[in-house]
Amino acid sequence: MESENQTRVLEFLLLGLSDDPDLQPILFGLFLSLYLVTVLGNLLIILAICSDYHLRTPMYFFLSNLSFTDISFSTSTVPRMLMNIQRHSKAISYTGCLTQVCFVLVFAGVENSLLAAMAYDRYVAICHPLRYSVIMNPRLCVLLIVLSLTISIVYGLLHSLMVLRLSFCTKLEIPHFCELDQVIKLACSDTLINNIVFYLVSGILGGVPLFGIIYSYIKRASSILRMSSAGGKHKAFSTCGSHLSVVSLFYGMGFGVYISSVVTDSFTNTAAASVMYTVVPPMLNPFIYSLRNRT
Repeated sequence: MESENQTRVLEFLLLGLSDDPDLQPILFGLFLSLYLVTVLGNLLIILAICSDYHLRTPMYFFLSNLSFTDISFSTSTVPRMLMNIQRHSKAISYTGCLTQVCFVLVFAGVENSLLAAMAYDRYVAICHPLRYSVIMNPRLCVLLIVLSLTISIVYGLLHSLMVLRLSFCTKLEIPHFCELDQVIKLACSDTLINNIVFYLVSGILGGVPLFGIIYSYIKRASSILRMSSAGGKHKAFSTCGSHLSVVSLFYGMGFGVYISSVVTDSFTNTAAASVMYTVVPPMLNPFIYSLRNRT
């Protein structure tokens, strides 16, 4: 009966990176600065692409959507974190936590799909250059965006709605922001179905794009190495450099978050890994593309 009475939780507690009051202003200033850099950097990428006719190509179309997704991904977590630091509060409502879970899953899924779409775009450009404009037509580009958004929304809603079937009792503490696996760990009811669905669906939706990206790089590398011109090889490799850097950053830090949550029970370490994953890649992506891309 006690467990049943606790089914409807009023709020969760976001522990944060530190309880030291002296560090809170520093953390607030740091993450506010990182968030502003993320938003401004990605907005500049979007504005540059929209204002320059020569940048209206499939590659930059996907890049502008990636920049918008990066802004949304950071906005789903950082403003709430800043609000809690400013108010000296760790609380987030049950509804607010589930909403944050949903948005994090949606935007992470969209970014995952966009990286796969960008990999396919570069694969066609290098391996089938004469057919590039025919294959990567505007209709296909829009279809890929709509498809990735639809799948990600269904993915986010599926897991968020499945959390509603769980009961929560005591010790409702989350390392830093509402992540699905951390919320499931707090449930005092049976979570077997939630875990099966989480790992199965996440494995499919994460594994298939990653496999596609790896396959595209293998085919591209094979095609580039067959080129006779050294200048052609350098140009082909340079077009892949920025995307490879972003992919390595996104998946590398994603695996880092997963490993840290499995290996350590420390809230601080898990929180630091999660924050790095949601703050650092969206902030660095516009710099990577700005420095490496050539129009």
